[in-house]
Amino acid sequence: MTNDTPTDSVLSVIKSVYGAWAAGDADAFAQLYTDDATVVQPGIHKKNKEDIRTTMAAGFAGPLKGSRVLDEPQSVRFLGSDTAVVITEGGILMAGQTELPAERWVRATWVLTKQDERWHVAAYQNSPAN
Repeated sequence: MTNDTPTDSVLSVIKSVYGAWAAGDADAFAQLYTDDATVVQPGIHKKNKEDIRTTMAAGFAGPLKGSRVLDEPQSVRFLGSDTAVVITEGGILMAGQTELPAERWVRATWVLTKQDERWHVAAYQNSPAN
């Protein structure tokens, strides 16, 4: 048994998303999302977990291979016992990079929901931070 607070539990899901990213594991990445999860980014709208998994698998095999994400939580807000909204700032470090270029900084909104006693990402959206 852990003594994690609800905030710790929610943030651990986001940390796990980026752990799966660093490992290039699209299946583990997608498992952290609800079946009907959405992802909205400039020019992108993913409408479910399988769409997210397929896109990430292609990215990890291609342009995102060897990349990782820097992401810092800015706020966590609960809309009840089973819904949380998290704001983060960060971006993608491409393979071999040690510093995040200013033009790649994004601000993201995450909506997480609790299903079967576990938190999952229900929606993710990001846009340029500047």
